[in-house]
Amino acid sequence: MKKLNKAVSLVCSAAMAMAMLAGCGNAESTGSAAGGGTFKFGAIGPLSGGAAAYGNAVCNAAELAVAEINEKGGINGYQVEYSKEDDELNAEKSVNAYNTLKDWGMQVLVGSTTSACSIAVSENTKADNMFQLTPSGSAVDCVKYDNVFRVCFSDPNQGIASAQYISDNNLATKVGIIYDSSDVYSSGIYQKFVEESAGKNYEVVSAEAFTQDNNTDFSVQLQKAKDAGADLVFLPIYYKDASLILTQANTMGYSPIFFGVDGLDGILTVENFDTSLAEGVMLLTPFAADAKDDLTVNFVTKYQEKYGETPNQFAADAYDAVYIIKQAIEAKNLTPDMSVSDLCEALKSAMTEIEAKGLTSEKMTWDASGEPNKQPKAVVIKNGAYVSAQ
Repeated sequence: MKKLNKAVSLVCSAAMAMAMLAGCGNAESTGSAAGGGTFKFGAIGPLSGGAAAYGNAVCNAAELAVAEINEKGGINGYQVEYSKEDDELNAEKSVNAYNTLKDWGMQVLVGSTTSACSIAVSENTKADNMFQLTPSGSAVDCVKYDNVFRVCFSDPNQGIASAQYISDNNLATKVGIIYDSSDVYSSGIYQKFVEESAGKNYEVVSAEAFTQDNNTDFSVQLQKAKDAGADLVFLPIYYKDASLILTQANTMGYSPIFFGVDGLDGILTVENFDTSLAEGVMLLTPFAADAKDDLTVNFVTKYQEKYGETPNQFAADAYDAVYIIKQAIEAKNLTPDMSVSDLCEALKSAMTEIEAKGLTSEKMTWDASGEPNKQPKAVVIKNGAYVSAQ
């Protein structure tokens, strides 16, 4: 009897060993199931520092979208886990944030928020073949790899669309430009704006640069625009620098139309800035928080209730990003036990096939370049709030 028991024990042990080996073989062939029974979405952005308005908007809106999705049953019946990391607007720290999220088990990245950080992180997502959808990384190189797509317009498209909008709406006869030559985002928009302005019904009369090493005194740039008679000043820059420009223009008694792109979104949140100086500032953006459609009203209401502020375009892009990923996952009937690489391959294919509707556009499609096809809109600041310029 003891011999029989021993024999049975040996057979069971051998069977268990074979099962373990089979399991290891499956793991190697498909990749580890990082999410187990849940999809794991990560987000990266500057949650502290001078660009925190961008990062918090992105990460908060992604969190809100995930919560809604989970409340409605998840994606293909699976819940979604969500984690965010602060990169402090630093490319190296963004890569560190990516590695932290990767160790956590992230399968899909919503980010990074800003262009330079998104480009840096994409080197890693490409190596890992992880799907990356940046809500707001607008530089051309943000989508240079086939695993990276974006929700926002690219820098060139923002410059082109701004020139067209100013011309089509007869906003100016003479245009001045103030841009950051040390920043790939700003200089990229500037270059395309100037190219597109050729032959338009206005004239570019001044184009003055600054860098992040000398971004406190803009009197020279403003004076040149004023002396040239610019009745509109184009600002393809970030909101913190823009707040100083508006303050100094007011001191000089210079009051042209100031027209910016998505980097200006956040100017009403600058600490110690007199927001009345932003009255009449225009932004080219795909999102207006005052829109009356059900999707926007629902999003703005929930965001205000949870985070105590009105969401900006960065938040809208991120909210759309999460739902776009959901739609792509559902289109291919994907499950969280798939490897990161297999998920990525399926999502790349899905992105070129789906047509999404969101806060930032009634219709969004993508081709393999990662660029979105969508219609821009403009908003103007009135009484301390964004309202549609149309």
